[in-house]
Amino acid sequence: MAASGRPAQPEVIWARPGRAGRGPRPAHTRESIAAEAVRIADAEGIEAVSMRRVAAGIGAGTMSLYNYVPRKEDLYELMVDAVGGEYELTPPTGDWRADLLALARQTRKMMHRHPWLPRLLTPVYGFSPNALRYLEHSLDCLAPLEVSGGEKLELVAAVNGTVATFVASELALAERARSLPWSEAAEEGMRMAWLGSRLATGQYPRLAEALAGAHPVTEAASDLGAVFDRSVSRLLGAWGPAEAT
Repeated sequence: MAASGRPAQPEVIWARPGRAGRGPRPAHTRESIAAEAVRIADAEGIEAVSMRRVAAGIGAGTMSLYNYVPRKEDLYELMVDAVGGEYELTPPTGDWRADLLALARQTRKMMHRHPWLPRLLTPVYGFSPNALRYLEHSLDCLAPLEVSGGEKLELVAAVNGTVATFVASELALAERARSLPWSEAAEEGMRMAWLGSRLATGQYPRLAEALAGAHPVTEAASDLGAVFDRSVSRLLGAWGPAEAT
């Protein structure tokens, strides 16, 4: 063990005691440490999260924090696991597509509550306690789907990747809108006018036909939830035999 409390060899934070070393009862817990790190990230962004800031927030010395969390990467893992506890995992309905869509909606809301989350998602953190709870529930929902267990895990990963990509785009658009010196509606109107002028040239007949009657950009701006549902539903529809509606 290094002097800072950090391990000299790789280890899993979950296999490590809550606090290294001997002495009186620990003054802090992983839960309180993760909660403070999440609070900082929610308020100021993931860049603001440091061992020093978290230690100050819980009233501990920076070096003593290493007795609980050996590395910053472990702190990130604690944060991801902490917000993973926000899932409400209700019993499966038997309709695996509906159940996975419901989970995807929860994930999207969670990522909006914690905008830093998509940046920290990695398979390395995929087997923390709450991640295991989520995966077990997902596989329970997928019990009616007659594919291998490996393919089911692949589907869960594909859905989560779709959600993360969608939300990252939403967050980027929202951040851009906040930084504009003019209204988002004004810019959208300008861009739609320019697009209309291009379509009027007749050079893009298929695109003009596709956009006739309803504009997906306008729809997306007014009801991103519906666009999200369709995106995930299309992915789910590619798996398993077609079901009667």
